[in-house]
Amino acid sequence: MRYTVTAALIYANGPIHIGHLAGCYIPADIFVRYLRSKGQDVAFISGTDEHGVPITIKAKKEGITPQEVVDKYYSIIKQSFEDFGISFDIYSRTTNPVHHETSQEFFRTMYDKGYFDEIATEQYFDETANQFLADRYIVGECPVCHNDGAYGDQCEKCGSSLSPTELINPRSTISGSKPVMKETKNWYLPLDKMQPQIEKYVNSHTEWKTNVFGQCQSWLKQGLQPRAMTRDLDWGVKVPVEGAEGKVLYVWFDAPIGYISMTKEWAEKAGKNWEDYWKNPDTKLINFIGKDNIVFHCIIFPAMCMAEGSYILADNVPANEFMNLENDKISTSRNWAVWLHEYLEEFPGKQDVLRYVLTANAPETKDNDFTWKDFQTKNNSELVGIYGNFVNRTVVLTQKYFEGKVPEKGSLETVDTDTLKALAELPAQIAGSLQHYKFREALAGMMEVARLGNKYLADTEPWKVWKENPERVATILNIATQITATLAIVSEPFLPFTAKKIYTQLSSSRWALAGDSPVWADAGQASLVPAGTEVLQDGLLFEKIEDAAIEAQVQKLLNSKKLNELEGKTVPALKPVIQFDDFARMDIRIGTILEAEPMKKSKKLLKFLVDDGFEKRTILSGIAEHFSPEEMVGRQVTFIANLAPRAMMGVESQGMILMAEDKDGSLSLIQPHKEVWSGATVN
Repeated sequence: MRYTVTAALIYANGPIHIGHLAGCYIPADIFVRYLRSKGQDVAFISGTDEHGVPITIKAKKEGITPQEVVDKYYSIIKQSFEDFGISFDIYSRTTNPVHHETSQEFFRTMYDKGYFDEIATEQYFDETANQFLADRYIVGECPVCHNDGAYGDQCEKCGSSLSPTELINPRSTISGSKPVMKETKNWYLPLDKMQPQIEKYVNSHTEWKTNVFGQCQSWLKQGLQPRAMTRDLDWGVKVPVEGAEGKVLYVWFDAPIGYISMTKEWAEKAGKNWEDYWKNPDTKLINFIGKDNIVFHCIIFPAMCMAEGSYILADNVPANEFMNLENDKISTSRNWAVWLHEYLEEFPGKQDVLRYVLTANAPETKDNDFTWKDFQTKNNSELVGIYGNFVNRTVVLTQKYFEGKVPEKGSLETVDTDTLKALAELPAQIAGSLQHYKFREALAGMMEVARLGNKYLADTEPWKVWKENPERVATILNIATQITATLAIVSEPFLPFTAKKIYTQLSSSRWALAGDSPVWADAGQASLVPAGTEVLQDGLLFEKIEDAAIEAQVQKLLNSKKLNELEGKTVPALKPVIQFDDFARMDIRIGTILEAEPMKKSKKLLKFLVDDGFEKRTILSGIAEHFSPEEMVGRQVTFIANLAPRAMMGVESQGMILMAEDKDGSLSLIQPHKEVWSGATVN
């Protein structure tokens, strides 16, 4: 069987975070690695989506060109995937010439067949910038919650989906001016006319995941509507027909075609025929995506392929729900995310830990949550305590009792045969889960192999048997090694770095990295590793993660949240206008603090003795959370000298010290730039 497996093209306007990984990239990689271990012909395709409004918005925000944006983030994303072990056959980009050519050819074929409807509509136009405005280039007041910063397609404050014409007092984000409605012509795909074909296709795949099939049925029940396949923009793939100046292909038209153009790139380098992977009906096309891409991959892209006429349709579209972070929605704009490139720097060598946790918590049927505490628990209790513990005990005992070489297997007891029977059954169970895209279930099956090994050692207790019956221990450790070998094979799709370490530890010619890699069919066999094979002691597979590392990550998130809140703060509005005489009545002076002490039973108040040039006066100030008494002694402060005295906690305060409050709530002293005499007036 031949497979074309794609993972969603991500916008090249920011790095990869754990939501992306859990949504489609880890499941896709697990599936592909499994297929390869089964000897299947697989093309694993992905890349960056480098067109569309998100790119131009990022460019405008950073003050650089769209090309500079995509060049920057393509490199970051590609390197992160490589370091994390996502095993793409190619990771390319939609700004490559082959993609533009393929997309234009696809459009032109549909155009020549008469599939598009040319429709004139009125859209917002910025007369100052002299361009039509995409939804994200229009902001205004949300008609639902009245947030003044709502976009033309969505209010990010209340989450309402909007259209640009619903905004109150819309304005262009480019010039700030009020846009006008202006007629423009675009080419629409008549999904309404194609609905019977699309329904037939969707309804033939009742085996799709419930969330995918259900969302498709919801769209179909509402009735499909024509959708524009071109846009009035200057960044993207140019529309290849006359009369389309200043227009580009809709990003969701050209993006899925990227899978095809990238396959062309890979096939040329690999000496393959790309059409085998896209036009041969015996090839299975699997699109791994997140739930926000379901309509595009299950309705619009298939409709495009039906209209073009020569491409296969997806056999399955496994889509996960969303992964949240610490009980909050992941947000790139709020920096509420765990970024992959930062994780790889801060947790070196722990790629498989993150792969394990995100798979164990995969949002396969509903949104799920990633927390750093759970990350630590799963590492320490499961990977260290179960998986690593079994492999380490097997290796250490073999080193201790048999000079690091796998001993010969002797006669078997009931516990041995029962264990080997259970071992033989587990790979098929794991495979069944993988073939049905149940990756959490498959991961649990993988861990069952490690649990089986631990139970076997606990039941047989070779460390107690050694003195009386070394031959029995030889059999036990031979079987434990066979379990370890199967564990490595079934782990490779999930934990590729760990599997490679085990292959290194089991260093016979059959298992050496330079030799043949084990395949899925080997898993579960009772004599995978021959007696006499040298077993290397190459350190622990997993190490405990300490509280300090987790606390640092949680604090990092809290800092991001605080910074985001601060960035949302604005300078307070000016108070009502006063006359000069109002100001002149205030006697503002510079005083020197002679003594300072905290007020008993108060967390906020400090008591100061201030030299005002005439006498010493007592002033109470609510700054104890910002300054210590010791650091205030000797400082000069600005205070209002003629403020009416006020009793506070039984002490009369004779003035008010002036402070500047920053947007984070911190206070700063207002002081002269050089020391002046106590009692100096502020004019």
